Amino acid sequence: MRLAFFVNDVATEIDEYATTRLARAASQTGHEVWYIGVGDVELGESDGRLVARAHAADFHEGDTLESFMTAVKERDAERIVMDDLDALFLRNESIDDMQQRPWASPLGAVFGQMLKARGVTVVNDPMSLIRATSKLYLEEFPERIRPRSLVTRDPAAIEQFVSEVGRSVVKPLYGAKGRNVFMVDNEAEQNLAQITEAVLQDGYALVQEFVDGGEDGDARIFLLEGKLLERGGKAAAFRRVPNGKDPRANISKGGRSVPLEIGDVERGVIDAMGEKLVADGMFFVGIDLIGDKVVEINAESPGGMQSIERLYEIDVCLTVIEALERRVGSRA
Repeated sequence: MRLAFFVNDVATEIDEYATTRLARAASQTGHEVWYIGVGDVELGESDGRLVARAHAADFHEGDTLESFMTAVKERDAERIVMDDLDALFLRNESIDDMQQRPWASPLGAVFGQMLKARGVTVVNDPMSLIRATSKLYLEEFPERIRPRSLVTRDPAAIEQFVSEVGRSVVKPLYGAKGRNVFMVDNEAEQNLAQITEAVLQDGYALVQEFVDGGEDGDARIFLLEGKLLERGGKAAAFRRVPNGKDPRANISKGGRSVPLEIGDVERGVIDAMGEKLVADGMFFVGIDLIGDKVVEINAESPGGMQSIERLYEIDVCLTVIEALERRVGSRA
């Protein structure tokens, strides 16, 4: 399989990223693997092909994540024809580019859609990713598995929602890694006006009712082709516990990961989501769950593989690559 990972910028990739683990797993199993940054693509002047200045990702015996990633960055870029790829794994985070490099933000979906039309297997589906990048995507799933919510740019509507619902979480509709995520107890919250102003600077606000148990963190569960991702009988899932008084359990905000046992509640939520995820081409996603409610779907570049590896001593990335092999084979 000739596989490329599409990222924001090869130079800024970090060895602990889930993308590094996926690329290493693919190279370990004998596939030809490349890294391509958002700014590394050209459209052929005469033949219309997409060409990339790509960095080879070759695994050598004894490579650590650090040495593997260092070698990728140090190799000279080579020109490859993207039309000739078997698969493209979209792992760029468009939200990261939205403010600093707005020109780069939509290009994963744009190039991905072009290559999909040319017969390349592209995951996740680029057109569905345009919707899934927004937290609005969660609203397309059954009401029983998601919290009551409001999407608006009207501060008065936010105040009204909080007065009716009570304890709520206010965050940007387009956001990631816990940035500008606030919890408010009621409409009398002293800083509600400042919170609303801060969130609306990023566009639309998403206001969700606070789900009981949220103060103890949330669960990150990985789904592959609409089903629980597992390897060796162990599930790719963990609980994220907040650190200190910060209610955000994001690992990037100091949260810590602990083991999670998948029970009937979690399986019921997965069953309610699976068919639609498959229909939308959502090959590999992470969901954040509190109790029986999904509070977020991570479809663009879900991370947390390091926690799975540390907690359970398994490499679920091999399972992801094996599933991608099957998908490419079925298309061929």
